[in-house]
Amino acid sequence: MMQERIERIPKWYAGRSVFITGATGFMGKVLVEKLLHDCPDIERLYLLVRAKRGVEPEQRRDEYVNHIAFERVRLIQPKRLEKIRMIKGDVTLDDLGLSEEDRAEVTSKVSVIFHCAANVRFDQPLKEAVNMNTQGTYRVLKLAETVTNLDAFVHVSTAYCQCDEPVLEECGYPAPHNPLGIVQMTNLLDDEILEHITPKLLKTLPNTYAYTKALTEDLVASFKGKFPIAIARPSIVTAAIREPYPGWVEGTNGPTGLMVGAGRGVIRSMHCNPNYPADAIPVDITMNTIIALAWQRGQNKSLDIQYTNVVASTENSLSWGESIDRGKAEFYRNPLCFSLWYPNGSIKSNYYHHLFCVIFFHYLPAYFIDLLLVIFRKKPFMVRVQNKVSMGLKVLQYYTTKRWEFKNVNMTNLYNSMDDRDKEIFNFNCMTLDWHEYIRNYIYGVRTYLLQEPPSTLPQARKLLKRLYYLDKLVTLIFYGLLLWLIWNYLDVIGSSVHFIFEQSKNLLTKSPISH
Repeated sequence: MMQERIERIPKWYAGRSVFITGATGFMGKVLVEKLLHDCPDIERLYLLVRAKRGVEPEQRRDEYVNHIAFERVRLIQPKRLEKIRMIKGDVTLDDLGLSEEDRAEVTSKVSVIFHCAANVRFDQPLKEAVNMNTQGTYRVLKLAETVTNLDAFVHVSTAYCQCDEPVLEECGYPAPHNPLGIVQMTNLLDDEILEHITPKLLKTLPNTYAYTKALTEDLVASFKGKFPIAIARPSIVTAAIREPYPGWVEGTNGPTGLMVGAGRGVIRSMHCNPNYPADAIPVDITMNTIIALAWQRGQNKSLDIQYTNVVASTENSLSWGESIDRGKAEFYRNPLCFSLWYPNGSIKSNYYHHLFCVIFFHYLPAYFIDLLLVIFRKKPFMVRVQNKVSMGLKVLQYYTTKRWEFKNVNMTNLYNSMDDRDKEIFNFNCMTLDWHEYIRNYIYGVRTYLLQEPPSTLPQARKLLKRLYYLDKLVTLIFYGLLLWLIWNYLDVIGSSVHFIFEQSKNLLTKSPISH
């Protein structure tokens, strides 16, 4: 038994076939790439992939394997990419939309399942969120029930699945409602009725994402004893720290979208407590943990569900204030090629101060720019952009104005159970993180991988930043100069108005019955 527990991770995966949902997403690509790169004897990777714009999964395969995320595998061991097998299917369809042939192959050959597919939008309607996150997981669980030799089923949840808990322990929590009952209800009721009752269902939960994730964890737990289950709960997943490349990132969810908006000068204010820790975890740290979690769960013969909070250590964390200040400094050194204004936004701990800045520095400039565009017969867009920004900030401020505490004892114990070689290859020791270097690479990744702005564009971007800086100072000077001019020229009017209001208030108090 002891020998089994210290078996190396690549050796354990050797000869095994793995089924993955969500493989085309940000986290899924890192998972697939890591398994191919560092588990060389893995048998096959079955990826559940939807048909996209009429293009079948097998036809999408070339586009997938030629993605930059798989570049090092293509260069070092291109033959390993042949282990990828695209299977047509969709977690939102009955029976996952699998053909009989594909289902038979998966159930007979797969021994590890990673369920990563989820809709991570916070503002999605309840029906869509339930169908993807809860009912979709149920469909994958039903498939897992039929797998002949399943050693590990890993469900990727979120550390924000229990937003009402002051401390998230590494254990199960009861769902706010019966998961399958909610599934049935959303299938029966129309969208208008669901929209009306959604706030009553959510109660104090911030959005349908958190709600469906809470439902889903309880649903997964109901399959306890049928096959080995582990639940991973990452916090805010951000750019890679090392693999496949330092700073590699995809998509504009969460902090990445905030970075882009701030770097372009569109976001000037954010409601946040600067002293609270920014609960971010690099994507490669996350996927290394999840790979090791399946390895550990596959050797643990207990029927209990294994819960692991995939979060950074509290001893080595960065606050929101530190991370934003550092990010701003890096953007000044490595600015974006296109910015609407000088990126000089800041965080506000007071909501009303933030609201004032949103009105004066988000919306008023947006309306002014749109007015100019209309005058010059161009299509206005800035108000529309600011509406989206405001919605995004509103969603994000729930998480940035609250202190979160996540226990990660199981994550630490998992790391300590690995041998030295595996600790090096599948490193997820957050104590070794250099956050300042990480943010520098993050900014580089946003420019290079997300916005397709190579380093050769930096000289021109710095010239633009310098011009925007002087323009920002000029507009600020004009604004305060105009304000002083108005005060100086209308001082008598302002004084008379204040005196009038004071006298009227005094008369009202004198005549009031209370004064007698």
